[in-house]
Amino acid sequence: MAFGDSENDVEMLEMAGIAYAMENADDKAKAVATALAPANSQGGVYQVLENWLEKGE
Repeated sequence: MAFGDSENDVEMLEMAGIAYAMENADDKAKAVATALAPANSQGGVYQVLENWLEKGE
């Protein structure tokens, strides 16, 4: 699982099995992501991880 928001994160997102682009990410990061997370300013990484852990996935 990886999280990214800019062009320098594209390679990492492409390699991740589950790739989240942040809501405030640039278009290149969003294009390669498999899912969208809330913006950094909204605690997006925390929200996704909390949800993932609660579901036991």
